[in-house]
Amino acid sequence: MNTQRPAGHLSDRGFALLLAALSALGPFSIDTYLPSFPEMAEKLGATPLEVQQTLSAYLIPFAAMALWHGALSDALGRKRVILWALGLFALASFGCVFATRIEHLWILRALQGISAGAGIVISRAIVRDLYDGPAAQRLMAHVAMTFALAPAIAPVIGGWLQSWFGWRSVFVFLTLLTGALWAVSWRWLPETLPPEKRTSLRPGYLARTYAKVLRSPAFLFTTGALAFNFSGFFIYVLSAPTFIMTHLGRSEREFLWLFGPGMGGLMLGSWFSARLAGRYTPLQCIARGYVLMGSAAVLNLAISHLLPPSIPWSVAPIFLYTAGMALAMAPLTLIALDPFAHERGLAASCQTFLQSGFNGLAAGLIAPLLWGSTQSLAWGMAGFAALGIAATLLHRRAATRSG
Repeated sequence: MNTQRPAGHLSDRGFALLLAALSALGPFSIDTYLPSFPEMAEKLGATPLEVQQTLSAYLIPFAAMALWHGALSDALGRKRVILWALGLFALASFGCVFATRIEHLWILRALQGISAGAGIVISRAIVRDLYDGPAAQRLMAHVAMTFALAPAIAPVIGGWLQSWFGWRSVFVFLTLLTGALWAVSWRWLPETLPPEKRTSLRPGYLARTYAKVLRSPAFLFTTGALAFNFSGFFIYVLSAPTFIMTHLGRSEREFLWLFGPGMGGLMLGSWFSARLAGRYTPLQCIARGYVLMGSAAVLNLAISHLLPPSIPWSVAPIFLYTAGMALAMAPLTLIALDPFAHERGLAASCQTFLQSGFNGLAAGLIAPLLWGSTQSLAWGMAGFAALGIAATLLHRRAATRSG
């Protein structure tokens, strides 16, 4: 069991912060430009649905390429792949600044999606390169706790940039941010996969390994649970312009009313996950997470049907839901990767691919069906929580049979 990082690099806190920043780049590039949707539609002569499809244009390539980031890092090294991906993301972000038609944004957002997934995939593999057991859960939880700050502040930053300079300034900001992250990674990110542990990119080997991972019922159910749990909150992120500005009557500067409670709950749940690692089994942590998520879903349904949309009641259940989601997230992620000790990057790729593919489906099809009212969004949260519980129970059954 390896629990030591290479010497001469960042402190433990700095290392967790860097991994969190790499993981957060993808969500950050979604949330920052949400307040700009109305102006983008106006300036580019696009419909609201066409602007919404820039999310799908980003998420679907994100999912497709996420399937390969881990395999590439297993063969070429973690750091090299991250640096190339950050470089491509910065170039695509810079191109978005000069888009004059919505079709240009679709293409450039697709390029962003192709590269943005490297951080979250490879960060998971790096954690498993270095740590096992409770130590891995603690680091994964600390990364998630820091990661939670980014989606909370992203729409706030985007709202102020939109108010001061217009929608193009958001992509200038993303370009500069990614450039800074590239420089920090080049200087301080350690290479955690030595050459003697790297795997092959031969098609035969990859085909066998992908089949091994994607045919594992336990892996598929655990990954499904992660995707369903996250979607119970993600439908609110995707519906943020309608939820905040239409249902709650707030301005483009007030997206913190959604992302503040959401990310506050994520930070609290991640903190508890780190504290409980080693005291409770992963399955016990997951069960406590579902108690919180289920309670939040029931509360959300009651509030949405009994009260008019308002602050703080309409957003209070989101805090409780994301706390439960975060409490279950780290142990679910590790349980999914544990059976694949020699293919961690590739397994993390498959995990992110499946989760992101479902996110793309949620962005293009599910969220537009639910954002019409707070009641329908509440039913969406409850439905996804129920699916997450069912997937976790099926994982336990599959793991018992295979064991």
